[in-house]
Amino acid sequence: MGSSARKKQEKKKDFQKPKYKVGKAKPKASNFTDTSFKSKAIVMNQQSLSTVAPDVVQQFKHNLSLASSSRSDKQRRDALAYLTSQLSSHPPINPVGTNILLSKLLPLISDSSTPVRTQLLKLLRVLPEEEAKHSTEQAIMFIRAGMTHLSADISGDSLGVMEWLLDVAEDELVTIPGGWVKTLSTFCVTMGWSLSSAVAGWTSAARSSLRAKDAQTLARQISILSRFVQAGLRSETAAVPSPEEYWDSFYGLPRSANAFEYLNLFGSRRDEESEMYPNREARQQVFYRRFFEPVTKGIEKVKKEGGAVGRAAVGLDQVLKDGLGDYAASAGMDAQDLLNLW
Repeated sequence: MGSSARKKQEKKKDFQKPKYKVGKAKPKASNFTDTSFKSKAIVMNQQSLSTVAPDVVQQFKHNLSLASSSRSDKQRRDALAYLTSQLSSHPPINPVGTNILLSKLLPLISDSSTPVRTQLLKLLRVLPEEEAKHSTEQAIMFIRAGMTHLSADISGDSLGVMEWLLDVAEDELVTIPGGWVKTLSTFCVTMGWSLSSAVAGWTSAARSSLRAKDAQTLARQISILSRFVQAGLRSETAAVPSPEEYWDSFYGLPRSANAFEYLNLFGSRRDEESEMYPNREARQQVFYRRFFEPVTKGIEKVKKEGGAVGRAAVGLDQVLKDGLGDYAASAGMDAQDLLNLW
């Protein structure tokens, strides 16, 4: 009986219609992981287990490396925050020195992430001024690159770094090679003040009116330019040296790191833009020859905008009058002729 039932079922299989799957298979998810393999053990190479945490020096260097080379915006920001906390501690922790620290972090002035640039400025604010001023020449190169960046956000944040540099090293900034002429040229480029006389000394692109955001940015640019020009054209008051200081100036060793840098004995030949202008008279001469006309015409046009931009232009106008008022006498000009240009 059982044998006959089994034979009947086998005969039914010959007449059963097979069901075939039609169409394409469902695509696998992008995060699909094949788990069909079987393994008795998983081996991980180069495991290192330690009960001793890295010391502060190693943590500082590790975060410095992350801040300068990590591809993750969050890692760069967090690493900068850690460095800022260490530099703000009492006493501050900086095993690599301010010069090396700035050489690694200054390229972040043009970083694509806004939180990273914001955190960088916070870090710069906690650095000791006496040590940070030795990196002025390196810092102004990255600041100028950021000010002329195509991104308006990066260009605007670079102005904050420029303010920091003026706070810590304004005297060094106007005297280093290229610090005076190149920086003035950068300001004129960012504000659209043409240095050529082909278009009436103003700009090659006409501006009918300024939007609110553009006006706010331009007002800030003019205010920072006023600070920079004031630092370069400020009257130099020489203190009367004591007898010891007088003879020490003749026979004593110079205290600056490169006291004879202005002679450029071993460097490459400099042009007018890369030259040093160590005294006020030299800065007055080059400013009047190259920047006075475009800047004054720019001021007159900005004054018509009114508001914060107009007030900033009035402040810059006053800085020029104070800084160049005595230039006429030193250059053999009539003082009234110079004042008539305003």
